[in-house]
Amino acid sequence: MNHRPRTRTVLSCGLLLVPLAVSTAACGGSASETLSTNPYDASDQISANTPADGRTKADPDKPLELAVKGDEARITDVTATDATGRYIRGELSADGKHWRTTVPLAAGTHYTVQVSTEGEDGTPGRKTLVVSTKDADDRLTVKFGPESGEYGVGQPVTAELSKPVTDPKARAVVESALKVDSMPRVEGAWHWVDGKKLHFRPKEYWPAHATIAVHSNLDGLKISGGLYGGPAKPVRLTTGDRVEAVTDAGAHQMTVLRNGKSINTIPVTTGKPGFSTRNGVKVVLGKESFVRMRSATVGIAAGSSDAYDLPVYWATRVTWSGEYVHAAPWSVGSQGAANVSHGCTGMSTGNAQWFFNTVRVGDIVKVVNSGGATMTPFDNGFGDWNMPWKEWRAGSALKNNASTTTGAAEREQNPAAVARLRPQF
Repeated sequence: MNHRPRTRTVLSCGLLLVPLAVSTAACGGSASETLSTNPYDASDQISANTPADGRTKADPDKPLELAVKGDEARITDVTATDATGRYIRGELSADGKHWRTTVPLAAGTHYTVQVSTEGEDGTPGRKTLVVSTKDADDRLTVKFGPESGEYGVGQPVTAELSKPVTDPKARAVVESALKVDSMPRVEGAWHWVDGKKLHFRPKEYWPAHATIAVHSNLDGLKISGGLYGGPAKPVRLTTGDRVEAVTDAGAHQMTVLRNGKSINTIPVTTGKPGFSTRNGVKVVLGKESFVRMRSATVGIAAGSSDAYDLPVYWATRVTWSGEYVHAAPWSVGSQGAANVSHGCTGMSTGNAQWFFNTVRVGDIVKVVNSGGATMTPFDNGFGDWNMPWKEWRAGSALKNNASTTTGAAEREQNPAAVARLRPQF
């Protein structure tokens, strides 16, 4: 038997946060070698830098180190895994006498460490250690959005952090631990909106009838200094048909498509000069069968010629500031001919009810040929799709990320934004 330590085998193992099954396939000797000799108990030959009393937990800020006592054996392989199957990278010295972790341990975690040895006569040995690390005083938690459920193909995924992260290296740690898996696989990426908020979207819209699973591997992971990751509740999303409403403000009509085929053309009126409807792609945020719309909430002075106070039915919200697609029976004479609203898209009561019942949260509402500005990406709903893909990718902390989901997949509500919600007629 070769008495040299198998350093190449050890160094090939242990990408952080990879399932244990991968480690098992990549590491260790052949099946015939494993079965030929039962390993002896190498407990007396291996020492670790863990607390000796067996009750005190290890400091996750310090590497785990193993050493061989004496000259009668050498380490050939080490695998350290936590309860979820994640394993941690380490390196073995050239003489096989020392091994140490090369990435930080997770806080509040129990590790099972399996050490394989080889005696002077080639006899294999084995020692198993259980190492527990101290919990972290400072935790960063994550809240994913939206809630689990079915959405339109334009719905972005959101991640809200419990505290801001600004350091680029720390952002990379956080982002690499936020996982979005989809079936079918898509090209997509996270984008840092600010220090506490990230959005994930594909390069194009989600496929119809896709399954999207979002989870975090951040729990216990060291982010920076004394800051460690905390738990996060996973979410599971599905998409329905691809439903798109395209409003041509110049032609005064909306075309609604399902999976690329037109299913309705509706006469509409959009924002008049001075109140032009925003151009660009918006995403349905919610639906309200009745809203009372008052001009004072959007800064129009009472008594002015533009003042209004109206009961509005079948209102589909597309911005937090109060832009809706809704019933406007008072402007039926202008629908299909002129733009007379204060920014919303108005249509007959029957058409508005049909639209309300046809779309779901996350469906796409696009406006073209309006005199208004383009919908902003993040501060007034989900305008994410108006940002070019190259610019979106530049907002990722992982510059070399392949930007694809794995292909396996089993309303965010901002209080400050909610406080500003005002219907806009």
